[in-house]
Amino acid sequence: MAYRKLGVDNKHRRSMLATMTKQVINHESITTTETRAKEVRKTVEKMITYGKKGDLTSRRRALAFLHNDVATVEKVFSDLAKRYENRNGGYTQILKLTERRGDDALMVILRLVESPKKEEEKPEKKEKKAKTEKAEKKPAKPAKKEKKEKETQ
Repeated sequence: MAYRKLGVDNKHRRSMLATMTKQVINHESITTTETRAKEVRKTVEKMITYGKKGDLTSRRRALAFLHNDVATVEKVFSDLAKRYENRNGGYTQILKLTERRGDDALMVILRLVESPKKEEEKPEKKEKKAKTEKAEKKPAKPAKKEKKEKETQ
């Protein structure tokens, strides 16, 4: 069998995968079990590949799988397709956490790689460098001993 059954019937499994795929696309990170994350990873990567193709057929397939969620499909085709245009697959990353207390299932974080937060941090670092350069240009204040010596003279 080419897929994991996840302990539920076919309709429930497809609905669960679609919902979790929407959550990964919208929030860019979810926490779930390892087996579910491995299955969701496949569908997320298919949706991003559809977005990179950008044709009408791909848009309709994405809408059909994601329960006609127009906002999510728009994010895939506008934001994520541009973000991953130079990347050939491997859009997701699975980070292992600890086991769940009740049933000892391995919990993981499934997230999209190359998050846009990294781009926002870069300008902040440049601002900090500019502040340190200004501080270096200011003349150093004389020490207290030097002030006292100048006053006595």
